[in-house]
Amino acid sequence: MDSTEFSAALRAPAHPSAKPGYGKRSARGQLPRTRTDFAHLRPREAALAAYIDRLPEGAAIGYKPLAANVADYGQQACAKALKFLSHEGHLRLVKEHLCTADNSFRWVTRTYFSRTSRDDDWWKAYVDSLRGIDLTELERRQRDTTSAETAETAEEPVRQPEPVAPAAPSAAYRTLARLGRTDPRMTLSATECAALESLAAQWLARGATADHLTRSLTTGLPHPLHSPGAIARKRLESKMPPEPYQAPEYITRAVMVCMGCEEPDNVVTLIKGMCLDCNEEMAAYDVAEERGLVIDAIPDTFRAVPAKQEVARRADALRAAAGFKTRPIPRPAHGELVQAYSSNRADLLRAAE
Repeated sequence: MDSTEFSAALRAPAHPSAKPGYGKRSARGQLPRTRTDFAHLRPREAALAAYIDRLPEGAAIGYKPLAANVADYGQQACAKALKFLSHEGHLRLVKEHLCTADNSFRWVTRTYFSRTSRDDDWWKAYVDSLRGIDLTELERRQRDTTSAETAETAEEPVRQPEPVAPAAPSAAYRTLARLGRTDPRMTLSATECAALESLAAQWLARGATADHLTRSLTTGLPHPLHSPGAIARKRLESKMPPEPYQAPEYITRAVMVCMGCEEPDNVVTLIKGMCLDCNEEMAAYDVAEERGLVIDAIPDTFRAVPAKQEVARRADALRAAAGFKTRPIPRPAHGELVQAYSSNRADLLRAAE
């Protein structure tokens, strides 16, 4: 295969998925996708909303993975955009308490997305309706819906897009293409990799790792080996791992939490997905941005005071710049003061050497 073309494709990795049970989840009852879904948003939020809308279920849509995969915006801009999308009714952060058929329990955090803007009453009723849902069946239905929407979108007439870089090869394709590094006799052509990609993808979907797949295809090879593609296909089909058992999971409780501080709605009052303090701070950010004020976060390695106190001071500066009332800055605990003193003293000693 053409190694130059393969290397070029690797420079465009796909958007990462969140840990199992976390990440994006599409809200039910959305209107069909149109070109004007996010026309009411500012350019930054509209761009990120359109990007999130196209991501599959379970994609990691925190501000860090978004900033790492959307070239135009950094972490601070993405964090603010997520809060703004919550304010506009497109996002809600929900913690779900799950019960599995084997009587095990766990909490997961999901970011629910709706391309159709919803008000607070709709979101509250929606989160309340999650209780008792068979999560395994829900995810299956949502996968089917996503596939149908993708097919429907593909049929819509659109203008010809500008040329873009080729899509990144899948993990299954990459694993097959690299078999020759383990045993040169198993070097596969681009055509063979493409033909076997779906079988290799089934292995990975059933829990096999790339190393496991590589070992299964390169260990105990016959001598001489005449057709690596045929050997790979036979082993992929005959040694396919069994499908993992997935015990049904039920949502026993769902709690909406603040998009900013993640306080639950039974502790604080949430307005448009955020508590009063986070709403006020977002308004302060908006005013500061309009006035051209830049208040950057200080890296942890350069903090002269504990992080909690520094965050409070930064928020206080934003409120003052926006004309809002300030709040008392919390005093650091004794242990935090000792840690800050020790850290500063070590920095000074290193500087004096």
